[in-house]
Amino acid sequence: MIHPLPPVCGKDSRVLLLGTMPSPKSREAGFYYAHPRNRFWTVLAQIFEEPAPEGTDARRAFCLRHRIALWDVLASCVIAGASDSSIREPKANPIAEILESAPIAAVFTTGRKAYELYNRFCLPETGKKAFLLPSTSPANCACPMSDLTRAYRAILPYCQEEKR
Repeated sequence: MIHPLPPVCGKDSRVLLLGTMPSPKSREAGFYYAHPRNRFWTVLAQIFEEPAPEGTDARRAFCLRHRIALWDVLASCVIAGASDSSIREPKANPIAEILESAPIAAVFTTGRKAYELYNRFCLPETGKKAFLLPSTSPANCACPMSDLTRAYRAILPYCQEEKR
């Protein structure tokens, strides 16, 4: 599968959140974390204390307003549905391009597989350490919402740093 979504990144984005590959629902919707049971948008809304954005335009605006860039580690791979454990033949996106286009202060991965793939393929090129966040996927339903919210609060200091 070839990654079908462009990155979301503003000229003042401070945080880069990276998944592995868009799920079938995200590909269908044409935007990141679009599965109705994925808790990504709910978690971000809670940490920023505002309503969860609905729809592509609102979600893109939410990210840009909060200085968040979104993309995925992989440009292509063989994958069964949305199962990260099935990923084979991974090829990385040029993450360094995002890091050069915006003042990204911190990189976070939204799950262990994205973290492992980033460290394997991207870290040698970027030299920028990534921080692991738990997956918000329905496949990680054992992780309580309170734990997700607590973990994702780690992005706040970077998003809220003064603009230079």
